[in-house]
Amino acid sequence: MGDILALMRALTLIAASLTLIPCAVAQTPSAETITPPADQKPILTVLGRGAQVYTCQRISGSWQWTLTAPDAILYDSDSVKVGTHTAGPTWTYKDSSSVKGEAIQRSPAPEPGAIPWLLLRATTHTGDGLFSRIESITRTQTHGGVASTTGCDAQHANTTSRIPYTATYTFYTSKP
Repeated sequence: MGDILALMRALTLIAASLTLIPCAVAQTPSAETITPPADQKPILTVLGRGAQVYTCQRISGSWQWTLTAPDAILYDSDSVKVGTHTAGPTWTYKDSSSVKGEAIQRSPAPEPGAIPWLLLRATTHTGDGLFSRIESITRTQTHGGVASTTGCDAQHANTTSRIPYTATYTFYTSKP
């Protein structure tokens, strides 16, 4: 009888645990939640490593760190520098082509203290290289980069804070 009760308790715990799985999955961003249009295919994935730069400003009566710009180096899968990510937001490739993007979709990062995952639409292109073809960009697998919630006050007005971060950027196009 004791074995049967132990088995019933174990099954009850397992069943209760399984009811929590859909909640956990629903809160975790994935590539499916940050998806470019179906006709666009990935042509480059890079690791961005650098800082999110914030400036201490008074906004609507309260002091807060506001995003000034990203400042990151882009690396390919062999850890070779292939470009930069700067204000705009703008990505510049090693062939001097660049693309500026505008966020159109956002999803909280699964890691606390990490900047959100984004889907961006390309708005402006410069040059004739690889990035001249980009139509969408995703930012996923983020680590770090969130502004501090302290240290911004009248004595620190207009000071900057560089918060280290990494992210995976994937560039998409439907163009040949």
